[in-house]
Amino acid sequence: MGINVKLQVFEGPLDLLLHLIDKNKVNIYDIPIAMITEQYMEYVNQMDKEDLNVVSEFLVMAATLLDIKSKMLLPKEVNEEGVEEDPRAELVEKLLEYKLFKYMSYELKDRQIDAERAFYKEPTVPKEVAAYRPPVNLEELIGDLTLHRLNQIFQDVLKRQEEKIDPIRSKFGKIEKEEVSMSEKLVQVRSYLKEHKQFSFRQMLSKNSSKVSVIVTFLVILELIKTGFVTVQQENTMADIEITVVKDPDLIEDIEEE
Repeated sequence: MGINVKLQVFEGPLDLLLHLIDKNKVNIYDIPIAMITEQYMEYVNQMDKEDLNVVSEFLVMAATLLDIKSKMLLPKEVNEEGVEEDPRAELVEKLLEYKLFKYMSYELKDRQIDAERAFYKEPTVPKEVAAYRPPVNLEELIGDLTLHRLNQIFQDVLKRQEEKIDPIRSKFGKIEKEEVSMSEKLVQVRSYLKEHKQFSFRQMLSKNSSKVSVIVTFLVILELIKTGFVTVQQENTMADIEITVVKDPDLIEDIEEE
């Protein structure tokens, strides 16, 4: 009958590698890949295979270790600068980064524990004491200040307040929002179509039309083109838009606004 051995739980493959490096007391910059890989595989073989998500992470690292091990058996590669590349360099960088964050987590945990031991007393100052304000000696406060000097200070304060006011924006009036609905504009356009069978878009607009009114009128015309009540023609980009009525305007239904 086999003996059940409870394995030490590690937070991930890098955590296991750091444990093996510390256990064997080897230099992290000169990892004996063959020995570490063998010990790593012993741990993986004893893992509980039910949690595939956890096991898969350790298997990926195992494949990485085997890849590094195979590369170390081959002649070393040389980079563009003529320096021999170490297949372990990327792994060492990841281990150092993981070790840094691991120790940082220990430091934060210690600070959390220390903070839990700190207690603060609620303030119990009487209301009379909290509301107390030391008396002000006006004679000492004013000193040799004269009425003339007080007036100068007051005028300086007023001048600074005037300088804060924007001379242009302060004269702006209230901008009223113009409400132009497509339903109302459709009524106007329908009346215009009854009296004019062919016209330009510019002619249809009144002289006092605002930008909003022009846009809504244009949307109404687009809707009428879509429903086949009018056709438009424009000779070139800058030319007037010529509109022709092709169906009875009385048949135009109200436009539903969203």
